[in-house]
Order: sequence, then structure tokens, then C-alpha cells
Amino acid sequence: MGRMRKPRSYTALEALGRQRLSRHFEMRNFMTSEIANFYAMQNFPDDPELALAAGRKLAEHCLDPLVETFGPIDIRSAYRHPQMNDFGSKLTPQKCARNEANYAHHIWDIRDSKARMGACATVGVPWFAAQYNKGRDWRDLAWWLYDHLDFQEVYFFPKNAAFNITWREDYRQQRILSYARPKGTLVKPGMTPDPDRGSRYTDFPEFRGISYPDIPGETP
Repeated sequence: MGRMRKPRSYTALEALGRQRLSRHFEMRNFMTSEIANFYAMQNFPDDPELALAAGRKLAEHCLDPLVETFGPIDIRSAYRHPQMNDFGSKLTPQKCARNEANYAHHIWDIRDSKARMGACATVGVPWFAAQYNKGRDWRDLAWWLYDHLDFQEVYFFPKNAAFNITWREDYRQQRILSYARPKGTLVKPGMTPDPDRGSRYTDFPEFRGISYPDIPGETP
């Protein structure tokens, strides 16, 4: 199969959407946007090959492990076209970050200022959200993410303990921040993580403990 080009027809867009990123996700799972839907804007990558490569890393390293631990997850926002993201950055009350801050983040098909590939998705975990909405601390899930997933950055939000999770190549250390109370930085390079953090998630399901049928010919 030749290099995938920017879709210029419905059938080409359909083919892009059917590209499998991981066991549990296709590209189509990440191109839905409420901004694009409401304002009738296109939201698919100019560089599909880079977007697919970054999306595969995000799905394999961060999202598949979530599904195989907690069951189905919600993808609230993921890939954003630069034009749509720029438009969203001017909307209130919930503004997107400016384009330059979203390269190798929500804008999967443009590398960041250090030429690193990356991808981000805003994720909700229903299993945890049900508990958070009854008073559980978002930091319980945050420390679990820190200890189990290969991400560069996580940013929590107040509604349903949803969070941005970013995979990025060549990162040196993880960081976790939050708009949910208590707001601020939980951990970042140079900070010592809570040594007792494991006690916060002892009741969590077994990591990748959900059994799915084997796929013939696929290495487990």
C-alpha cells in the first residue's frame, strides 16, 4: 500500500478512518469533534502518515491498557486539525490551547518545536468517574496512571475526572497537572513522587486483567 495522502473524497476519508491503530481503536475513534460538528468544519489530518504513527503509539502505550483494565473508555476529544484548533482557541468558555502548544499534542500531524512526534486524547474512565462524582479524589487515578502507563503528560479536568493523556517520543520524565481541586502540579521533573501513592489504588482492577479472545496468528 502506498503512502496515505490527505483525504480528498468521502471514500478516502472512510479508508483513513478504518486504519487500525491498535487492538481496540481505529483512526475514526479519534476524529470526532463537537466543534467541528457544530460549526461544520473538517477535522482530518493533512499528514495522515504522521497522525497514524503518533496515534498508534498513544493507543498502544496508553489507551489499550486502560481498556484492558477498566473496560470501555470515553474519548472526549483527540485529533484536531490546526484550523479547527485555532478556531477553538478563540471560543469561550472552554478554549483550546493555541496551535503551537498543541503540536504533537491534540494536533497529531505536526511535530513539536523539538521535532518530536506525539498525540493526545481527552479520556474518561466510567469506572472511576462514577466514584469521583461521589467524592473520590482524582489523585487516586492519577497515581495509578503514573505507575502503570507510558505517557509524557496527564492533565485532569473537574468534570467526571476526565484527563488529557499525551504520548510523546523522547520525553525524559512524566508530569501530571490538574484543573480539578486541588489544582496545580501533582508531579513533574525534579519532584519526588509520593512514596505512599500505591495505597491510593489498592482497590483498582488488575492491570490489563480483562481477558479478550485471542486473535489467531497474533502474538499475545
